[in-house]
Amino acid sequence: MKETLSQPLKITKSTTTKINSVDFENINFGKLFTDHMFACHYVNGTWQQPEIVPYQPITLDPSARVFHYGQAVFEGLKAYKDSKGDTFLFRADENLKRINKSAERLAMPEFPEEYFNKGLSELLKLDNDWIKQGKGNSLYIRPFIIATEASLMASEANQYTFYIICSPAQSYYGGEVDVLISDYYSRSASGGIGYAKAAGNYAGQFYPTNLAKEKGYQQIIWTDSSSHKYVEEAGTMNIFFRINDTLLTAPTSERILDGITRKSIIALAEKEGYNIEVRDIEVTEIIEALKNGTLKEAFGAGTAAVVSVIKGIGYKDNKYSVPVLSDGFAQHFKQSLTNIQYNEAEDTFGWRTKVC
Repeated sequence: MKETLSQPLKITKSTTTKINSVDFENINFGKLFTDHMFACHYVNGTWQQPEIVPYQPITLDPSARVFHYGQAVFEGLKAYKDSKGDTFLFRADENLKRINKSAERLAMPEFPEEYFNKGLSELLKLDNDWIKQGKGNSLYIRPFIIATEASLMASEANQYTFYIICSPAQSYYGGEVDVLISDYYSRSASGGIGYAKAAGNYAGQFYPTNLAKEKGYQQIIWTDSSSHKYVEEAGTMNIFFRINDTLLTAPTSERILDGITRKSIIALAEKEGYNIEVRDIEVTEIIEALKNGTLKEAFGAGTAAVVSVIKGIGYKDNKYSVPVLSDGFAQHFKQSLTNIQYNEAEDTFGWRTKVC
């Protein structure tokens, strides 16, 4: 559904700024936020006047349905600044499509494209000084929708708010990671909400991930819930394996998030003539490749992480080392992708959008 801006975007500028106290060389991911935020309320079946206001706490009734029935979905994307000081978004249209797909699965209203585009663009113009130049620097953007209606009735809400908040960011993960293949816990199941960026999907990951951390791993490679036979995702990332010179990744499904970085890497690989297979990947295939040396590299892909190299894979009581290549597929695709994002390479796909 498309909707025009029936009411103009209202902007209330902050009278103060936090930026002068920020050490941009030492930023903890997701801990610091810019001076403004976007908000739009859904009441009586209609999205109300969109607003940009000073960043501030949200006040909700204790009975707001988001607290009790989990109607909450979110997205993650980034804004980048090139060497000339121009600001760009990367495939933001895909993030809007995905948050609306997630909202639909949780019986929440779709957010209008025009409201999203205008609100995000103006928000980035206001807080543009928070976007720093240089590879690795970016502004992480978090759109989210929550059910705000005050009611304990166990049904979908009638009132919601769509927010966008922004946080200056550097690389999400530092260095390479070790991951543990799950043979018991599951991230999602067929018929569930695994493909949606629903808040509850992530809450359910924390406990098994903490168990993996106790064993020395940073993330879990999730497997299918019915048999734990097939590899699906790695923590908050999609996962790629290189066996000899073939790049493998699992297909998306109702259990697997349709990652935007994932689909971008696939498109780059296909365009550049790499041998890439999108298919079911058995755990035994990966373990065998680790044992016989044909697994040349593995890496995760996601908006926050971009590309994270995997240096070790654990399965049951065994841990296997994975080669870390300075000139491998992971580094090549990370470089190609960030060159597009930072306006250092031609964007033949039309992914990059200039904001200001």
